Amino acid sequence: MDFLYTIVEFVQAGGTFMYPILFVFAMGSAVAIERVIVLSSIGGQNRKVWAELHPIMSEGNFEEARRITTEGDTHISRLLGMGLARQGAVRRRDDIEIAMEESMMEIIPQLEKRTPYVALFANISTLLGLLGTIMGLIEAFTAVANANPADKADLLSASISVAMNTTAFGLMAAIPLLITHTYLTSKTGEIIDSLEMASVKTLNIISDSTKRQG
Repeated sequence: MDFLYTIVEFVQAGGTFMYPILFVFAMGSAVAIERVIVLSSIGGQNRKVWAELHPIMSEGNFEEARRITTEGDTHISRLLGMGLARQGAVRRRDDIEIAMEESMMEIIPQLEKRTPYVALFANISTLLGLLGTIMGLIEAFTAVANANPADKADLLSASISVAMNTTAFGLMAAIPLLITHTYLTSKTGEIIDSLEMASVKTLNIISDSTKRQG
């Protein structure tokens, strides 16, 4: 409880700019948490589907693989489903590859959506902190100009200390958001890499099957 009281006093001492920073941090945290949950879920679902599909395709049972991808609603199901649908209609590797590349172009924006906002909120937090400090310093020097000369030094130091709270709070909000943004970017990259790997392996399996049949 003492820590909570300290935080509340710190926010109150920083002035009005502390509340916009707090709001921006809350918005950024909400987006970051949503993205972490969604991307973690997508990664787990993709791994599960691939673990089921890979041995089935390796055995040449493409009909069963098509059924699984058709019934599934995961990103990897949609990606491989496009390729397997073409595999059932055409034999050319290029046609199958183009179909899966088209599906990837639809999937990547879905994986990356809202992630840039986390970095944006981090930057806004930092800038609001700096703006709050500058406005606080302007008010401090204005107040000191009309103060008793004997009290000017104490008044100025106290005012500057309060004004610096907004910069500190802005950085405290921005740093975890930036770290989370880096994690989300890395996680998105891992998912995209795994989808590309699955796509290439599927293409190779289909090509090998076509050669054996030929």
